[in-house]
Amino acid sequence: MRKIRPCIITLDGPAGVGKSTVAQTLADFFRLAYLDTGAMFRAVALHLGEGSWAWPEKELETALNKIHFHLAGQGLAARLTVNNQRIGQEIRAEEVGLWASHLGQRPEVRDYLKRAQQEIGSKTSLVAEGRDMGSVVFPAAGWKFFLDATAEERARRRWLQLTARGQNADLGTLTRDLRRRDEQDRNRSVAPLRPAPDAYVVDTTNLNLKQVEEKLRKLIQEKN
Repeated sequence: MRKIRPCIITLDGPAGVGKSTVAQTLADFFRLAYLDTGAMFRAVALHLGEGSWAWPEKELETALNKIHFHLAGQGLAARLTVNNQRIGQEIRAEEVGLWASHLGQRPEVRDYLKRAQQEIGSKTSLVAEGRDMGSVVFPAAGWKFFLDATAEERARRRWLQLTARGQNADLGTLTRDLRRRDEQDRNRSVAPLRPAPDAYVVDTTNLNLKQVEEKLRKLIQEKN
């Protein structure tokens, strides 16, 4: 009997563009698992710690091989764990995001996480959200999207999130940090941030998240 391949939908784009919320909503609507690959990078960064991006190749590979991910559940109920521990909000700290961006420039880290993500996708139908899901990790995905927005708008959204949680945040600093991460992500030699050739590119600068989700859902349903 012919084996049915899992259904894969990919959402790529820079930080603060709304990928996580849209991906979760799509996963919930289509009853697929939600894979937050950004959380995987951040979890690795938090686990290894500051300065780990400068470790020698063998030391870094040894540490990575001791990290194991597991994904279970569908839609908003999907749960990603690392070494049997649920990933929490501690990975969302701004400094952890910068550490993850530094580590993302190491081919050892990208190769390790690519294998981990493909292993999950080989068994589970999912919506995968990240930086290079459609271009590198799941090039055969049935649906590929690349979300984008100006750095100013993305920083404003992040500022609203942080202030809503009662956290102090400076809009100017957030904007500078996003631009620095964009520069690293778009110009790195390994898997730079860019749309897959066959991806739908959606500018979300002047769209709210509900409008973005409805647009993507319509495209998926039309193609299907």
